[in-house]
Formats: sequence, C-alpha cells, structure tokens
Amino acid sequence: MTYPRSITHIPNHPNWYIYRMNWTTGEKRAYLELHLAVILFGFTAILGDLITLPSLTLVWWRVFLASISLYLIIRPRRTLQKLSRQAMWRFIGIGGLAGLHWIAFFGSVKLSNASITLITLASGALFASMLEPWFFRKKVSGMEVLLGMMVIPGMYLVASSVDFSMWAGIAAGLMASLLAVTFSILNKNYIRDSDALTITFLEMSGAWLLVSILLPFVQYFAPSPLPFWPQNLDWVYLLILALVCTTLGYALSLNALNHLSAFTTSLALNMEPVYGMILAWLILHENKELNTTFYLGVLVILIAIFSHPFLKKRLRKQPVP
Repeated sequence: MTYPRSITHIPNHPNWYIYRMNWTTGEKRAYLELHLAVILFGFTAILGDLITLPSLTLVWWRVFLASISLYLIIRPRRTLQKLSRQAMWRFIGIGGLAGLHWIAFFGSVKLSNASITLITLASGALFASMLEPWFFRKKVSGMEVLLGMMVIPGMYLVASSVDFSMWAGIAAGLMASLLAVTFSILNKNYIRDSDALTITFLEMSGAWLLVSILLPFVQYFAPSPLPFWPQNLDWVYLLILALVCTTLGYALSLNALNHLSAFTTSLALNMEPVYGMILAWLILHENKELNTTFYLGVLVILIAIFSHPFLKKRLRKQPVP
C-alpha cells in the first residue's frame, strides 16, 4: 500500500480540503502507522515473559502462526506473481535475519527481564547512524552519530544498575538491536512500493524456515530437550503475539518504511521501551527489580531520542551559506 504525497489532485473528494489540511504528505500517515506498530511491539516483550516456552520454540510458533494468518489474508499465489524469483528469495533471506533477531530478543527477555531487554533496543539509533550511510552510499550525518552515541552513557548506567547475572540478557538485547537495524535497512533498500503484507508473508516464512532448520540441531545438542508444545495460556499469548503484535505490527512498520529513513524509524522504535516498561510495571511488576540508576540511564536514552526531531527541524531552518 502506498500513499500520495498530496491529495490536491482529487478535489472532487467530499472532504478533500479537511484531508489536505491533516494529511499533506504520506510521511505523516507513515508516522501514525509506525507509532501504532511501536505500541504493538512494546507488548511483545511482556508476552515473551508470560509465555513459558524457551526463545527458540517461542519464535517458531510465533512466525508459524503469523505465516498461516498472512497466507489466509493475501492469497499469495496472486500477489507473489508480481515479484521476481530473486526478490522473493531476497525477502525470505531478510526474514531469516528477522528470525535471528527474535531469537536474540526473547532470549534476552528470558536471561534478564522485559524492561532491560526493551531498553537495550535503544542502541539501534547508534547502529543505524553508522550502518545506513554505508548501505545507501550517502554521507554520514554527524548529528545522527552524536545522538546515537548519547545512548552509550545511558546503556552504561542501565548495565551498572543490574545484577551481573543479567548481563547476558543485555548482550543478547544488543545483538537483537543490531539485527533489527540491519533488516530494517535491508527492507528500506528493497521494499520500494511493494505490497507490505506480501513481503511480511515472505519474511515470516523465511524466519520460520530458518528456525525450523536450527531447532533439530539445538534439540540434539541441548543438555535436555527443549519444551515445544505450548501449555494452557501460552496458546492465548501466542495468538496475540503472532496475529496482532507480529502480523499487524510488522505490516504497519513496513508501510512506514516507504516514507521514512531507517534512522528515523529506529528512533521512533526507541519508544518501544517506554510503552513496554509501562506495561511491565503494570503487568509484571518489574519496577520492584530496578533502581534509580536504571531509570537515570533510561532518561539519558530518552533525551537522545527526543532530541532528534527538534535538532533536525532547526537544521532545516538554518540558511545555507
């Protein structure tokens, strides 16, 4: 789905003037879609904590259910004909990268807690500021690198505030952040104006394929067999995770990439910890496990996040010498 830059070319629309006032560019609607996706993403860590399965089998069920739901929605035989075989395999490969991201993400939740995992994703701003110029062959933005580096002291405060036993969760969260930025940049480079749901189906299928390949090897070498079948409320949580947080959220974020840079997307996605931690406080009562230093680190990270749009707007207003 794509959106017009302006609606002035359809003046016969009954509410065209109001629509023009509120939606003069596709970018504004993309921000709203991304904002809704971020709210849904913020709930994934909570669900990951509530689901009793280990991260690998949790991801297998997540992408399997998401793939099935998309298959029923988009009629892939018709929509996939618009993509070349090379493009289909490319998106399946990107989906495999997404699968690794989710394994690291939920692994971080299991090794630490939802709040710590979510705040490590804020490091994505730093990764994006360095990786996006390299992928797109454009000049490095000093402002974006500076804002990305502002996240580092915040991450240091977060790490120093938690028990050493949770550092493995922080490391897994940082890996998840790097992988998330990488597949976001790849999607930005290849998505063009393709149908978001079709690409989501291919990427969910790619993630399921990769996890299905990894699962037998992990089961064979693991000290004890990994639980595979969901129990009791796990089914409810998995359906919410797969259908709402994954299928809907992922499609919305892909649509937004048509209009927003990977760096801007990463900064917006950094709101995920805010929503996630609020939910963690309310549902999991994780505020009892965290101290003042942790929240100071969160504050530093949020300052970096919210500084970006204001600085970007000010730089645009400066006259070119």
